[in-house]
Amino acid sequence: MMTQERTEAVAHLKFARMGPRKLRRVADAIRGKTVREALVLLKFAGVFAAEPMEKLLRSAVANAENNHNMDTEGLFITRITVDGGPGGGFTKRLDPRAQGRAAFKRKRMSHVTIAVGATPPKRLARQRSGASIAMSTMGSRSAQVAASKPAAAPRKKKAPTTKPEASE
Repeated sequence: MMTQERTEAVAHLKFARMGPRKLRRVADAIRGKTVREALVLLKFAGVFAAEPMEKLLRSAVANAENNHNMDTEGLFITRITVDGGPGGGFTKRLDPRAQGRAAFKRKRMSHVTIAVGATPPKRLARQRSGASIAMSTMGSRSAQVAASKPAAAPRKKKAPTTKPEASE
């Protein structure tokens, strides 16, 4: 019998207690990139959803190395999917409201699947809106704005004017 060589290694994250939209934002940013690029992006991303995605990507790389005897250098993210979790995709929690009433909070869950392979994906990843996972702190935002504006010449201060004294 012929043994067929695996072309990709897969890792799954199930029941992640985070909404699919938050995870998809990170998934769209790393889709189609090399593993090295994706790990750097996830390491320095200022997004809460980047941490479980980084852990899952490291797991997929470890699966490729240990289970499928693949070389970890030069791996690409060939496939990444984020789906809603079970039971309508969320667990329900009560939120107290006015006059003794209650409302439901929907705590969503997600399932994430990452596949890594030695060959780049056939189609290039399409850039989607909101796929940026850059640092969103005020300091970095103000630095970006300052860097994009041309430096203005400093304004000269006016010398205080003195009234001429009346001579007698």
